[in-house]
Amino acid sequence: MFILIDILTVLFTIVAMECLSWFIHKYLFHGPLWFMHKSHHQKAKSFFEWNDLFALLFAVLSLFLMYTDRSSFGFRFFIGLGITLYGLIYFVVHDWFVHRRFKTFKSNNTYLQAVRKAHKIHHKKREKEKGRAFGLLFVSKTLLKP
Repeated sequence: MFILIDILTVLFTIVAMECLSWFIHKYLFHGPLWFMHKSHHQKAKSFFEWNDLFALLFAVLSLFLMYTDRSSFGFRFFIGLGITLYGLIYFVVHDWFVHRRFKTFKSNNTYLQAVRKAHKIHHKKREKEKGRAFGLLFVSKTLLKP
């Protein structure tokens, strides 16, 4: 029974991270933290950008949570694991597939193409205001049509 609760905690955390990421992206990244996030909306000058510091922040948080519950594998451990898995999913889908930081991941999958299209809609605006499509994994049904 505890294993099921642990798995559900991880899955809930992944979904919660997508919702939280949407909120943070819309209201903080395109708000008071734009000075860092704008590097993501500009032509890349190097492999790394200031925006990557946000990923580092979430990585530190997830490692801290897992570390504090490492001996008992309590709920904090599984929340940290969920944040870590969301970060891995985000890296693979956003950085590797959508932005092609590594040129090795291609797919004609309808869902992944909808994710890419939504992200292109978001990046169509290069400024702070009037952005659209702030999420990553949840895409509009209209984009899922082939």
